Amino acid sequence: MRVQATATTMSWIPSESVWSPMRRAFELGLAHWDEPLPDKVAGPEEVRELCRQDRFRFANVLSGWADVEDGRITDVGVDEGSGLVMGATTLRVARVGATFAAASLPTLRPAPERVGDAAVAFSQTVGGRTGAPLPRRVARPPYVQWFAPIVWTTLTLTLRADGSSDVHLSGASTFPRHWVYDAGGRLAEKSGVTDEDTWLRHSFGQRTPWGDADTPALTVAVESELERQLSHDLMRGGAVPQVRRMKQGQTLTRQGDPGDELYLLLDGVVVVDVDGEPLGEVGPGAILGERAVLEGGRRTSTLTAATPVRVAVASSDAIDLDRLRELARSHRREER
Repeated sequence: MRVQATATTMSWIPSESVWSPMRRAFELGLAHWDEPLPDKVAGPEEVRELCRQDRFRFANVLSGWADVEDGRITDVGVDEGSGLVMGATTLRVARVGATFAAASLPTLRPAPERVGDAAVAFSQTVGGRTGAPLPRRVARPPYVQWFAPIVWTTLTLTLRADGSSDVHLSGASTFPRHWVYDAGGRLAEKSGVTDEDTWLRHSFGQRTPWGDADTPALTVAVESELERQLSHDLMRGGAVPQVRRMKQGQTLTRQGDPGDELYLLLDGVVVVDVDGEPLGEVGPGAILGERAVLEGGRRTSTLTAATPVRVAVASSDAIDLDRLRELARSHRREER
């Protein structure tokens, strides 16, 4: 019997991820941000169709198989369709668009690693850089780079003899945002932080998987569908929310303090703490502070930035309170 599974990452540029001087090019329309990706993809063909629609910057598609006899894996392999799906970059000057084909790097795919007799782990690194030049200062010799930095993802797919599988983003460039889809095509996890400055200054030469270094990926759980709907309402509604930037270790809310603001976590990871005990971490897309808005104006938890963080700050009248109550019932982060 043969079992198989496909895992995917798609990497894209949300508007809130660009804060360097490069942002000006986006605001002037010379470059474009990406709309959020779908929550589910049907398979590699849909990924390639999304690429044709210019919905993402690049994708990592990894399809593995295993032959199984009497509950033991006897042979393994990777499908030919696995590898890099690389998009292009379109720049607009004086209303004229110029499309730059991306430069793809060789796919890195070490031999599958057996995990006992009944599981096997596949790993695959793909990436490249845009063909458009990006002159900039960098942190080490030659101190100036003309070509754009390297982007990449390293995807790990674990396939078991019973047909079940796990997927994990084990490494990635610190820019752009990376979304990970499991064998069922469902959004399974996402990168928690986009660090554009580190990417611009360091992601070239030896400090990439094609040199001697990968960057471990900080991933977070996926927010709920309702949170995604509310996030869209906050960011695309009438009043534009204020965006607040926080350093690692700074406190967003403190348990017991008054507060009537609602927060949308745009980038970074926040620790939720009640009575001095950490209850968990949340990442981009999470709605925070809803219980104080709905239950008397006192913060029910302390929220601390575990990484550099960007949050959108909105007043309670900027969102549908009935939907916010539904979200609060599903959260209950503070209950142990």
